[in-house]
Amino acid sequence: MAQNKLDRELDNRELSERPKQWMPPELLPQPDIQPGYAYRWIRTATLNQADPRNLSAKLREGWEPVRLEEQPKFALLADPNSRFKDNIEVGGLLLCKTPIELTQQRNEYIQKQTDAQTKAVDNNLMRQSDARMPIFKEGRSEVTFGKGNQS
Repeated sequence: MAQNKLDRELDNRELSERPKQWMPPELLPQPDIQPGYAYRWIRTATLNQADPRNLSAKLREGWEPVRLEEQPKFALLADPNSRFKDNIEVGGLLLCKTPIELTQQRNEYIQKQTDAQTKAVDNNLMRQSDARMPIFKEGRSEVTFGKGNQS
């Protein structure tokens, strides 16, 4: 009696896999993360016009360009006409890194600035409030459970 079995060469994993879905490519590749560092792409040019002011500000802020030896997978992406020969520049953006402690300190500083500005705006707004017609009144409501009408 003949059995209905597939040949061994037809029975493989490739036939049972889902077809791959097309996805648009990432605009900027992700670097291999080193522990203790944060990474960021920093603008060096816009529309082929150099932007040394932006780059200078970021370097003074503590960002340092990542060397090509640190991220060898970017070797094919290296722009031969780049002003930053030993670094990674893609489309006018330079890959830079900084210690995570600096980014945390920067975030805390910005949060303090934001809180101070928010408090100043709230104080100025509340100063203009009138008790007869308040700008902001925190609503409180109570829910009570009763026994209904007892006649």
